[in-house]
Amino acid sequence: MITLPGLIDPHVHLRTPGQTHKEDFLTGTSAALAGGYTFVIDMPNNAIPITTSKLLKEKKEIARKQIVADIGFYFGSLGDNLEEFAKVRNQVFGLKLFLNKTTGNFIINKKSLIKIYEAYNINKPILVHAEEDVIDLVIDVCKKTKKKTHVCHVSTIESLQKIIKAKKAGLPITCGVTPHHLFLTKKDIKKLGTFGLMKPRIDDAFSEFVWKNLKWVDCIESDHAPHIASEKRSKQPPFGVPGLETTLGLLLRAVSQDCLSIKEIKRLCYDGPAKLFGIKQNARIEVDENQEWIVEGSKLFTKCKWSPFEGWKLKGRVRKVYIRNRLVFDNGKVLAKPGSTKVL
Repeated sequence: MITLPGLIDPHVHLRTPGQTHKEDFLTGTSAALAGGYTFVIDMPNNAIPITTSKLLKEKKEIARKQIVADIGFYFGSLGDNLEEFAKVRNQVFGLKLFLNKTTGNFIINKKSLIKIYEAYNINKPILVHAEEDVIDLVIDVCKKTKKKTHVCHVSTIESLQKIIKAKKAGLPITCGVTPHHLFLTKKDIKKLGTFGLMKPRIDDAFSEFVWKNLKWVDCIESDHAPHIASEKRSKQPPFGVPGLETTLGLLLRAVSQDCLSIKEIKRLCYDGPAKLFGIKQNARIEVDENQEWIVEGSKLFTKCKWSPFEGWKLKGRVRKVYIRNRLVFDNGKVLAKPGSTKVL
């Protein structure tokens, strides 16, 4: 049994409000606990994007009644709500901008990027969904404004190489990678069909490259993006896969294969995100790092009840989770009452 700090996932989509048939704060934070995460930060691309202080307040009010793990939120922008930034200064952990097509189609006009950066005078990161066609623009704007920039779910060798170069040049830029970009292959995606549809896409060469350059990655982010099975089977399947409950098991499997160390898991899943987003939390987890288990979507806490890692044999089972010295998860059972944890 090993003890780790409560893990932090800085990139989840818990779908509330507006799409609670996919996930809600109770099922999403229950999935977090089962995966060893005691703190998650939720993205703003809801059915109605979170772009005003009023919408943010309403979202937080819902969360306070449902959550069983601690949670924080990001703010969103298309460049038409700059006056709202000051109102949410102490209410969010960063600003999320989408520069490529993804769930919700909440894409900014690229010409607005510099304007948004200059208007954002909050000492918290600007997070970007920026694939290879726009990574140069993001780095250029970061260089001009010197604003903290976090590139989410990096997925190509070229993008990571450019980020590494920017880091070496002293720019305030960080990046994260997802477990699906680390572990899934194009062969897996072909087998998964529409259940493997995600943004950004899988690149086998990137996986090999990032494992060799993991020291340049600041955090692991699940990009937990649940959709129900019927949606993924539809004629217009949405992008995204769930990941909160399988990330730690995948990483511990990598430890057993000598691809990773426990120290690196702590850096990527706790130290890194804690530093990036200024998170201080009194939480810990106890994990049986040797127990093997098979991923079965029907047994997961996430409301969507499926996983791209269905049938995979993972390593390490979360046994106990403590938040502020209170036992909130014990051997597969959520003990925390809805609304008993904190919105930060």
